[in-house]
Amino acid sequence: MTNLKDATFLGYRRENGRMGIRNHVLILPLDDLSNAACEAVANNIKGTMAIPHSYGRLQFGADLDLHFRTLIGTGSNPNVAAVVVIGIEPQWTKIIVDGIKASGKPVEGFWIEGNGDTATIASASKAAYNMMKHASKQKRVSAPLSELWVSTKCGESDTTSGCGANPTVGDAFDKLYEIGSTMVFGETTELTGGEHLVEARCRTPEVKKKFREMFDRYQDVIERHKTSDLSDSQPTKGNIAGGLTTIEEKALGNIQKIGKKCIVDSVLDKGEEPKIPGLHFMDSSSAAAEMVTLCAAAGFTAHFFPTGQGNVIGNAILPVIKICANPKTVRTMGEHIDVDVSGLLRREENMDEAGNKLLDCLKRTADGELTASEILGHREFVLTRLYESA
Repeated sequence: MTNLKDATFLGYRRENGRMGIRNHVLILPLDDLSNAACEAVANNIKGTMAIPHSYGRLQFGADLDLHFRTLIGTGSNPNVAAVVVIGIEPQWTKIIVDGIKASGKPVEGFWIEGNGDTATIASASKAAYNMMKHASKQKRVSAPLSELWVSTKCGESDTTSGCGANPTVGDAFDKLYEIGSTMVFGETTELTGGEHLVEARCRTPEVKKKFREMFDRYQDVIERHKTSDLSDSQPTKGNIAGGLTTIEEKALGNIQKIGKKCIVDSVLDKGEEPKIPGLHFMDSSSAAAEMVTLCAAAGFTAHFFPTGQGNVIGNAILPVIKICANPKTVRTMGEHIDVDVSGLLRREENMDEAGNKLLDCLKRTADGELTASEILGHREFVLTRLYESA
C-alpha cells in the first residue's frame, strides 16, 4: 500500500460519527446469571450474537466501575449496530443501557427478576428481531483509512517475534501514525525492564508522569502480593520454549510494536476510550483475551496480533489479524495466520514490504474480508477483574 494518505475503506458510519467494520447485533449479559437467557435469544434470532461472561455480581468500587466501563464500551463499539442487554435486576441493567444509548445506537434492556426467564427471553427476542432488521439495512460507505482505530497485542512470543512479527506491526503503526490514525498498545507487565524506553517516547511531561504512575501501580500489586519476580508466568513456558530467557528480553521485543516514529500521545486506564488521534498506551493485562476485550471496549475496531509460537485468540466483535514470522508456526498452524512475514528471516522481503503486506490485510479486513479467527469461530470475551467479590 504505497499511498496510505489517500487510502480508503468501506465501513459502517454509526450514529455518533465513528466508523465500524463489522455490523453485529449483540445480546449482552450484564451478569453471569443472565448468560442462559442471552444465549436463548441469540438462538431464537439468527444473526445476533450472545457474548457470555463470568462476572457482574457483588462487584464494587473500581472493579465495578471497570465492569460497567467494559460492557458499555463493548456495546458502544462501532463494530456493533445494536444491543439487547439482559440483567438479573433492573438498576444495574439500566446503567449499561443508558451508557450505550449515549452512542446513539439502538439499545434495549431487560431483566429477569420479577419476570422469569421465559417472559424475558420472549420480550428480548422481539427487540432483537427488530434490531436485526435495522442492522440488515445498514450500507457500507467509504471513509479514509485514518478513521480506522487499530489496537495491538502480541501472544506466545518467541525469538521470531521481536525480530519479525512485532517490528512488522511497528512499521505499519509508523505509517498509520503519519496519516493521523488512532492506535493503542499496552501489556503493562510485558514492558518490565524496558519501561524506560516507552517513558522516553511520551509526548509531554504530563503523559510521562501518567505512564510512570500506571507502571508503578502494577509494580505495587506485585509488592502487595509478596511476589519477588514474575518467573512463574513471565516469560511463559511457551516463551521460554521459543528461546526467550527473561522478561526484559521479552519486553524489548514487545516494544518493537510501536515502531520508530510513533510518540505516546496519551495514557489510558483499562478500557478507556482515547480522546485524540495518535498512539496511546493502555494499562492492561498481558493475558491475550483480557487485553483484546479491553481494546474493543475502548472503541478499537481492528486488532494486530503478532505471534511466534502460535496463539488462537479471537474476539467477539473486534477482528483479530494474526501476523507470524516463524516458518514452523506458519506451517503447523497456518489456518490461524493472516499475514505470513517469515520471509523477513529468510531475507526474502524487507520490513517496508512486510508492513505494507500487513496494511493491505488491514484494508481487506476493514472492507469485510474475514480474519482467520473469525472463520474459525474464536469469539473470546474475557472481562478483567480487580478485586474478589464482596
